[in-house]
Amino acid sequence: MENLQKSKVLITGVAGLIGSHMAEHLLSKGYDVSGIDNLSGGYKENIPKGVRFYFGDLENKLWLEGVFREIKPDYVYHFAAYAAEGLSPFIRNFNYSNNLLCSVNVINECIKNDVKKIIFTSSMAVYGVGLPPFKESGIPHPIDPYGISKYAVEMDLECAKSQFGLDYSIVRPHNVIGIRQNIWDKYRNVIGIWIRRILRGESICIFGDGTQERAFSDIKFCLDPFEKLMLEHGGEVFNLGCPKQYPLNEVAGILADVSGEFGYKPAVEHLEQRHGEAKYAYCDHKKAERLLGFKDETDLRQTMKEMFIWAMKQNDRE
Repeated sequence: MENLQKSKVLITGVAGLIGSHMAEHLLSKGYDVSGIDNLSGGYKENIPKGVRFYFGDLENKLWLEGVFREIKPDYVYHFAAYAAEGLSPFIRNFNYSNNLLCSVNVINECIKNDVKKIIFTSSMAVYGVGLPPFKESGIPHPIDPYGISKYAVEMDLECAKSQFGLDYSIVRPHNVIGIRQNIWDKYRNVIGIWIRRILRGESICIFGDGTQERAFSDIKFCLDPFEKLMLEHGGEVFNLGCPKQYPLNEVAGILADVSGEFGYKPAVEHLEQRHGEAKYAYCDHKKAERLLGFKDETDLRQTMKEMFIWAMKQNDRE
């Protein structure tokens, strides 16, 4: 791949899990990295030293125009979003403002400032309740406002490329985990939710009977493929995630066992099944393996142990 060191890269959502790790990865490779975050779901201490940080909201078009004029980025990674599928039907306005309209503002600035490429993190939520493993060639059919908003951005990017020549790649990561994940949000990041509850002496809560199957991916395996997409595979969509899925009951059991190493003994509590939740949700990653050299070797127990040790050192938050 062409040497892109010293290229100017802008990351939205830089204080979150994916954004902070990607910023750290790019800085280690010699890129000039700037980042945007409103700190509504990420935390300033997550942002690596060396990142030129802009605190603000993507909804503020005039402010965003100024940031783009100042940075003049070559590449943009658009990670900023509020990813709460189950909550999204109850926060429709916030969901579409945060995940769709803010994305449109970023896309507009990429067009106006001749950005070479935008890499957008969509979501497995665009697939809805199709037949897993979901493939990129399948027709998306999202079943909640969060998935709808993500698919709308995908379609808008396709339109922007056709009309204005804005190059893009789309990644549909799913259940990405690791240290720096927001474990204090009650509505997203199931493993983070469980860790927070255990640390507070509460039960591990599972909606339904726990036979739902999910795959969890350590963030470190996503970073090289993300970097490769700066120059490769414009207009393409890629699934990124772990090839092994687990019933949630098994995941809860592993985490309970991990927490037991540190003196915690959480109970597992089953709650009423959530309406519209897909029972089986995991993806096919052969395209990313073939074209991006993607190889996910997540050790779920080890990654959750790293997260738990990290979480025990954090100050509790609201």
